[in-house]
Amino acid sequence: MAIFGVAIAAFGPVAAVLRILYMPVRRPTWYGWFETVNGVALITVAALPLAALVVWALARRRSAVGVTSAWRMSLAEVGIVYGTVPWVWMVMLAGGRVSAVSLVPLRDLLTMSTSQIILNLLPFAALGFFAPLRFAALASLPRILTLAAGCSVLIETAQYVLPMDRVSSVDDVLLNAAGAGLAALASRRWWRATARASPDRPRPASVPGR
Repeated sequence: MAIFGVAIAAFGPVAAVLRILYMPVRRPTWYGWFETVNGVALITVAALPLAALVVWALARRRSAVGVTSAWRMSLAEVGIVYGTVPWVWMVMLAGGRVSAVSLVPLRDLLTMSTSQIILNLLPFAALGFFAPLRFAALASLPRILTLAAGCSVLIETAQYVLPMDRVSSVDDVLLNAAGAGLAALASRRWWRATARASPDRPRPASVPGR
């Protein structure tokens, strides 16, 4: 009985997630695929092999012309796009509230659940992790925080201006920036190599006989 309970605890949430993700497949409509969180999540998973192929193609092309750190550059570029666009896409989906603005810091944060806080940390986490590895000028925590906060402000503004029925909150901006900052700290060990030399410059070609 104990083993059965452990199995339910382990696979129950997985089964629930699979049932949720199955909904767009069961009802393959334009709305189900592109206008729901489930559909965007499925498209993101399906696009993973394509993202890996793009990394390989970019790295191979750069290596052929002698670009240093070709794999790191390619992985960082694709990682920024693949890890950010789906989150922005989901954030920009229509909500179920009347458009409003909340400019009091920490007021909304105190009412958020743990899952809401985690989800708000993720939209620009890939940007925070990969951007310093790709661009030496962004190998700085304050710059990453500023960049993520700026992107978040643009999204929150769009949510209010467009008829999306969402609440634009300053706490969302704070959490988005914090998520990017935490991700940037996770990749900080590789910043020194990125800032030491610009990866965009190709290696000088060797001259025969020298």
